[in-house]
Amino acid sequence: MENGRPFLIGGRWSQSTTAVPVRNPYTGETIAHVCQAGPAEAELAMQSAVDGAAAMRRLSGYARSTLLQKAAQSLQVRQEEFARMMMAESGKPVTDARREVGRAIQTFAIAAEEAKRIGGEVVPLDWSPGMETYWGVTRRFPIGPILGITPFNFPLNLVVHKVAPALAAGNSILIKPAPQTPLTSLLLGDLLLQAGVPPGGLNVLPCDNQVAERLVIDPRFKLLSFTGSAPVGWMLKAKCGKKKVVLELGGNAAVIIEPDADLDYAVHRCVTGGFTYAGQTCISVQRIFVHESVAAAFTESLVARVQALASGDPGDETTVVGPLIDAGAAQRVEGWIGEAIAQGARLLAGGSRVGSVVRPTVLSQVTATMKVSCQEVFGPLVTITPYREFEAALRAVNESDYGLQAGIFTNNIGRIFQAFEQLEVGGVLVNEIPTFRADHMPYGGVKDSGIGREGLRYAIEDMTEPKLLVMNLRRP
Repeated sequence: MENGRPFLIGGRWSQSTTAVPVRNPYTGETIAHVCQAGPAEAELAMQSAVDGAAAMRRLSGYARSTLLQKAAQSLQVRQEEFARMMMAESGKPVTDARREVGRAIQTFAIAAEEAKRIGGEVVPLDWSPGMETYWGVTRRFPIGPILGITPFNFPLNLVVHKVAPALAAGNSILIKPAPQTPLTSLLLGDLLLQAGVPPGGLNVLPCDNQVAERLVIDPRFKLLSFTGSAPVGWMLKAKCGKKKVVLELGGNAAVIIEPDADLDYAVHRCVTGGFTYAGQTCISVQRIFVHESVAAAFTESLVARVQALASGDPGDETTVVGPLIDAGAAQRVEGWIGEAIAQGARLLAGGSRVGSVVRPTVLSQVTATMKVSCQEVFGPLVTITPYREFEAALRAVNESDYGLQAGIFTNNIGRIFQAFEQLEVGGVLVNEIPTFRADHMPYGGVKDSGIGREGLRYAIEDMTEPKLLVMNLRRP
């Protein structure tokens, strides 16, 4: 066995006696071994985060912005290296991996701008009698060490969405990467060291769940930013004590197709949203509600396009639907498909599995209680359900434990605002799929989809604390 890839603590690469394999989801081959931090290394990392927070706090807005600009520039130069690493450890089709690198570059660039925009406000206090000479000023200060726990499905950009605002705000951050995809996080650590992040400003610590729990409960971390499954997220929140928590959790995103929609465009976008990266996205299109007057035409067109999607080897430039993260995930999705069919669902496309690859699947005649409807599939599957009344479609979308984002295709302004008011989600997308995300927009959900918002400026708000200065400007 090769020596395990080291982890990053205090600006230095360190090894442990325990290493675990990282496997290619498509081939199953071991591509690397990664050192796992134990309790002793975790303690060193937490103290390093405290020291790093003090160093980051001393940096000016200009210095933080320059650091993030250098990171963006370096990532631009190394984008193919990062794309190939993501493809190897996550199974993401290489074309999707390249797009993710492009988004991460943009995320760093936006953070560099936001680092210069962390301001405050003047608060006049002379509204009350006897306070004619009083003024208040607010300013936002770094919150301190941050713990970021990241998922496998976007091993670069979702890490950057925690690291970039943390550094922009003048905080240190410790990243605990997903066990399936630690290599990209470690590569990012190397990039940021070269960009000039102070020792301890960023620590990257692969570890098991027991060590991760020690990190979560430690009061030296002032905020936990977690992206992952709902059960794990809420469990961790319960252990966090007094620290702030931001949770970006799962979803079973829905789309409503109204009679006036551009059907060809809606089909195109729903196929993209349902099957990119094999549906392993928390805002992947899963439930499609189509008005009965256009349901037949929409379904026929969507099924034809889904059947034409190339699936298999993520290294093939033509592949759209690659493998799921492992064979177990693929078997689970296959099982849910079979269970839905046994309960009365109709299979319109796909449904089969080869290894960790599930063919893109379309189901109709589903019910709200089937797992493919009420739970998060996290696989290449969409369901199609006709509706007659718009209000019924809104109720069906809301009939979910999740509420991340929803899409509606229509040009009816009344229906648009009705959906905006009534849908129980964090974001409503008009003539767009819920899978859409601009990296600077506020992003997050309600119900079991989490609490708080990401997007650089919005994340910075959680990563800073406002402080008030009161001045009595009385004259002698």
